[in-house]
Amino acid sequence: MTSKSQVKVGVGVMITKQGKVLLCRRKGSHGAGEYAFPGGHLEFGESFEECAKRECREEAGIEIKNIKFLRLLNLKKYTGKHYVDIGLTAEWKSGTPKVMEPEKTENWSWYDFDNLPKPMFKTIDSYKEALKTGKNFFDN
Repeated sequence: MTSKSQVKVGVGVMITKQGKVLLCRRKGSHGAGEYAFPGGHLEFGESFEECAKRECREEAGIEIKNIKFLRLLNLKKYTGKHYVDIGLTAEWKSGTPKVMEPEKTENWSWYDFDNLPKPMFKTIDSYKEALKTGKNFFDN
């Protein structure tokens, strides 16, 4: 089996601070030009919480707290990609968001959740629905 035909595990984290959420504009492998929460691949032996904390440090230079599970998504909306995406929520703890991986992300900013920029990364709709309805499993 080649790596292109393997399902990968992604972890995303919706971080809140004073009623706003943190988003960046993506570059690179998939979702280029779309706005997304911090996140990335789950590493071997890593917990979901450890992954979320690491990705927030690596991508945005911030620390988070109060990490909670929100939803599970079977993501197949990007051609040639298949992810099991674990959506978490967290609160901002410390640090000023800055672009730490300029080849992957640009312009971290805080946005009102009811007025998000477009286009959005394909995982964001399921975060919204999970928060609104309590549904936590999306198999589409």
